[in-house]
Amino acid sequence: MTIEQWKNAVGAAELNPESALTLIPMALFVHLAPEKQSASIRRSGVKPQRIGPGAPKGYDRVVFAMPVTNDFYISHQWLRELKRGGQKIFVGVYFRIPDDQAVMVGHYNQTHAQMAASEAAGLVFNLPNAEGYEVMIPRKIDADEILDIKPLPQVLGWRYSPNSKGRKPCGCPVCVPRGEIKSKQIRTDYNSSLDD
Repeated sequence: MTIEQWKNAVGAAELNPESALTLIPMALFVHLAPEKQSASIRRSGVKPQRIGPGAPKGYDRVVFAMPVTNDFYISHQWLRELKRGGQKIFVGVYFRIPDDQAVMVGHYNQTHAQMAASEAAGLVFNLPNAEGYEVMIPRKIDADEILDIKPLPQVLGWRYSPNSKGRKPCGCPVCVPRGEIKSKQIRTDYNSSLDD
């Protein structure tokens, strides 16, 4: 899939063609990691995680990140969603990778496009609404590429989906599995709304 086909497919075609893929030289990225992994990450870098079946060729093990933009919220938007997994405190791991490093970028539930890291940073930087976007880097981030590990405010971002604020969460067993925080109450509210 070409970049133009991808932009049309995901609705990013309204971007200004001159600014849409502006190269951001030596773009700064942030990876959100549990605080308890800070010492290990500082010592040996960020290890890629397996993303399962259906991953694009060469992207079965990736490091998820976001480019650091002038909007702190957008750069760190995934924090609250990641906290749903049970980790209490996350830190920001800030790093730089070569401009020509191949990465995949896209909205989390849509098709991603492969492009250079500097192009991906330029794309996210110039999107009118970059909520839900992610960058997948198909390799380990070495310790010498890490610039800093910083504590973050723990109330950043969205839960469930970027546009879920103000809407009641779906309480079906697929969306809210047993054992998640407040899952029993969410399922009870959901079931009572079906009975009405």
